This record gives sequence, structure tokens and C-alpha cells, in this order.
Amino acid sequence: MVRYPANFQTEEEGGFVVTFPDIPEAITQGEDVEDAKRHAADVLEAALDLYLESGRPIPTPSRPRQGQHMIELPASVSAKVLVLNEMNVQGVRPAELARRLQVTPQEVTRLLNLRHATKIDALANALKALGKTLELRAV
Repeated sequence: MVRYPANFQTEEEGGFVVTFPDIPEAITQGEDVEDAKRHAADVLEAALDLYLESGRPIPTPSRPRQGQHMIELPASVSAKVLVLNEMNVQGVRPAELARRLQVTPQEVTRLLNLRHATKIDALANALKALGKTLELRAV
């Protein structure tokens, strides 16, 4: 799973402001730590959507520093981030991925949509078409 470090800054009037060193566009707040974590997960996904829409590579999470909280992306979103970043590294456009997968461009559009539910097998196939292997493990 992809996990991003987040800074939780205590506000004078109570609550927390949450920022992500690796994703500066993602800023939110919460009344308490759990509320802030829920909002942080939502804003992180929304910010990653901005990267996708603009065609920019999604930043790799940095190592957490002491005092930072880790915000984990859902498994399917994590896999999509891996696919998107590998496409950027290789310079593969969605149309080329569709050709490699022998699917329609619309299917690849859905596959890459962070908000669309995608089966993990489809994401594993996309990585395979990019010459990579998706590995899962329980820890």
C-alpha cells in the first residue's frame, strides 16, 4: 500500500491542520486526530486526481519523520498510482496502454480513474503490460 507522511499541526482554537510534504496541494483539517485522518485520506485522493488530470507524475512518498502520521491509500488507488507513475517513467500514453492490453481506450480511462472501482487483476495486467509485476504481501 502507498502511504504518505502527513504533518498534523495543532490549531490554537482546537483541532488540527493537516499538510503533506510530498503533495503540497493537499491541505485539510479536523476536529481531532481521527477526524483529521479521515479528511486527510479524502484530500489526498483529490489532490492525486489533480496530478492525474494535469498529466504530472504522482510524487513518491518520502520517508516519515518523527511525529508525522502516515495516511494510507486504498489498495486499488495504490496500484493505480504505481501504474500511472510507471506510465510516466516509460512515456506510455493511455492509448498505447490500451493497445498493449488489447482493450478500448475508454477501458484504460476507467482503469486510471482514481475514483473508479477497478479490480486488482486489471491493475496487475496493466503493470504486466508495462513490464512490471504487482506483488502483494501480508505483514
